Amino acid sequence: MSRARYDWMEIPGGPRLAVATVADSECAALTIHIPAGSRDESGFPAGLAHFVEHMVFKGTGRRSARELSFEIENAGCQVNACTSEDQTTYEGRGEAGSLALLADVLADMVWHPVFPEDEIDLERDVIGEEITMYRESPADHIGDLISEALWGGHPLGHPISGTLQTIEGIDRKVLQAFRDLHHFRKDVVIAAAGPFGMDEVLKVMRPLLPREFRDAGPPLPFDRAAARPGRVIDRRETEQLQLSLAWHTPGRHAEERHALRLLSLMLGETASSRLFLELREERGLCYQVSSDVTLFDETGAFEINAGLDPDGREEALECIRGEIADLLEKGPRAGELDRAKRLAIAQSKLAFETTASHATWAGEGVLDFGRVPDPEEWRRRVTAVTDAEVREIARAVLAAEPSTAEIRPA
Repeated sequence: MSRARYDWMEIPGGPRLAVATVADSECAALTIHIPAGSRDESGFPAGLAHFVEHMVFKGTGRRSARELSFEIENAGCQVNACTSEDQTTYEGRGEAGSLALLADVLADMVWHPVFPEDEIDLERDVIGEEITMYRESPADHIGDLISEALWGGHPLGHPISGTLQTIEGIDRKVLQAFRDLHHFRKDVVIAAAGPFGMDEVLKVMRPLLPREFRDAGPPLPFDRAAARPGRVIDRRETEQLQLSLAWHTPGRHAEERHALRLLSLMLGETASSRLFLELREERGLCYQVSSDVTLFDETGAFEINAGLDPDGREEALECIRGEIADLLEKGPRAGELDRAKRLAIAQSKLAFETTASHATWAGEGVLDFGRVPDPEEWRRRVTAVTDAEVREIARAVLAAEPSTAEIRPA
């Protein structure tokens, strides 16, 4: 595992800066974390955060889209971006000596995009194709449907890419409004990783920062106490049933988050998990079954997904309910929690084998927790989780009626 020394600071009047010093690395990674995603689109068309992410690649006051691509790739570097429910991340990677170039290009894209009018309509078509691609893939589209069922009319329930209808309402004015509202927030986080320290990164970044950063209000909160289970069914020409169940969970700051993660590993994330062994290996009901946990600031989601023959629906649901009931009543089986802990810790160590992963850890840590968590501290807390804590969080989350989504054959 590549070891790093983490540090972070608040730049006076500006954003926060996190640095992971990886002394023996030959690579540089730089990320800019905008603390806004699809859940921040109240009052805006759904899909706007994702649309902005696409459009910053279409040119700035200094560089055309073509010049952005060639300048980065001529130096052997890569830039990319992604949008989630609660953040948009712009990232660059290259050799260690490319830090200044990565910083200059990413800062130019994030804070100085020009949103060319002719490119907006072109990118609307591109995003429309992306929406259609995911919609025509049941295994992908089920994710949008279970979000709709779980979160209802809250922005967390909207597709991150929007819909073909909502993206029609996105123009240059609304793109600029969303950029101006969120890209200049004081809680933006810049993170870098490589063979350099805080002083060197700050010296590179400071001249590239906008003159003013502003405070921003929180997104529309989600009230878990008032939430009710939802159900969404989509019928189409398909031979397979896609099934998804989801429950509300505490958010990323809850002490129970470590037990919740281990619960997911035991229930459906791995080849030794209960649902994989029972639904696939023992009964042959499906090729794919999984569970997952997604955490936001004040809430979260625990999901179970499976693709199976429609005739096996009732048996699969009975099996899922049976495994959940067993966990609620008896807790983990002998050796089950220890195996989940070993898997979680090994996955953590494997994730730190790249410089980019250190930048992400540092940036998301400051963004989500106001500090860079110590990986060893995280592993100690995972190791300390008890059988009783797993059963307690299982009872708190999975005893409730789930929201459901299905894609059924017409």
